[in-house]
Amino acid sequence: MSFRIEATDASGARAGVLETPRGPVETPVFMPVATQASVKALDADDLRRLGARAILANSYHLYLRPGTETVKEAGGLHRFMDYDGFILTDSGGFQVLSLSSLREIDDEGVTFRSHLDGSEHRLTPESVIGVQAALGSDGWTTLDECPSYPCAEAEARRALERTRRWLDRSVPAVAAAREAGSKCLFFPLFQGGLHPALRRESADHHNATPADGISIGGFMVGEDKATTWRMLGETTALLRADRPRYLMGVGTPGDVWEAAARGVDMMDCVYPTRVARSGQVMAHGGKFNVTNARFRRDFGPLDPKCSCFVCARYSRAYLGHLLRASELAVYRLLSYHNLHFMAAVAAEARAAILAGRFASAREDFLARYEGR
Repeated sequence: MSFRIEATDASGARAGVLETPRGPVETPVFMPVATQASVKALDADDLRRLGARAILANSYHLYLRPGTETVKEAGGLHRFMDYDGFILTDSGGFQVLSLSSLREIDDEGVTFRSHLDGSEHRLTPESVIGVQAALGSDGWTTLDECPSYPCAEAEARRALERTRRWLDRSVPAVAAAREAGSKCLFFPLFQGGLHPALRRESADHHNATPADGISIGGFMVGEDKATTWRMLGETTALLRADRPRYLMGVGTPGDVWEAAARGVDMMDCVYPTRVARSGQVMAHGGKFNVTNARFRRDFGPLDPKCSCFVCARYSRAYLGHLLRASELAVYRLLSYHNLHFMAAVAAEARAAILAGRFASAREDFLARYEGR
């Protein structure tokens, strides 16, 4: 693995190239989410057409269904889902937060009941690495405890210290997997809540940990965006510049620009496909819902400036009709368009960094898309 920074901006934004076992990934990059080894409503050919060279899958969900042994017998996650790009797997730490009623945490790991059938399971830092090794993903994260929002500094510290101990236990597990032949990239989790002192402690620990990149967790858990961007900027300033930074669970088109401005290289979120299924469309002039009455006889494309096949072939009137009629094809078409738009946004941010005009390009985009 190598990560080379090609250009930087005064804001902290950077354009780089992450060399992975599956080929290069240009950054900043937005990664579609394939929680269950599938980007919702899309297939592998759609991902290839999108040029998606990196995606996120969820080891917690795949561990429960279809099971890691099934994926392993299929030849690994890439063969199972027919995808040849870089796959980063989430450790399941967010589910520890979101499924709090189904789990118990102790210093050794997490015991939880499956949200599918109620069966009991145990995750430890070592077993989470083992799950990702069995899946055959390319980038591995670590088991973590993400503190809820809001929470007192004492609670955030307990979660940070536990996450830090779990990280230390993960390092030899990753080393053993590599000795056995894995070419994984290691992206350990970074916590600390919204407390500057804790983020500083966590940064010191991560900077000294043998790793290929860093997964920044604990943001977008209920705090307002102003707090997110302020704390994120303080956080990335503490991190080693030579490692790629992956911000978990971000986000919207505007979020891509804001995160990139604070030195983030990689992002993922279910947002583009989730909102597509209710008719929300991302476009250069701003977002809109294609089922609105004003589009019933609008025979123009979703976005006149978009080059995706959906905009080339189908009208707003047609796509709105499909959604109102509950025709399943529309979920693929709108999801594809939104992910194409997100890829274009990340590419636009990257081009602006390389050209030395990031600040003005960011301002222009946010004014156009969000009306700032």
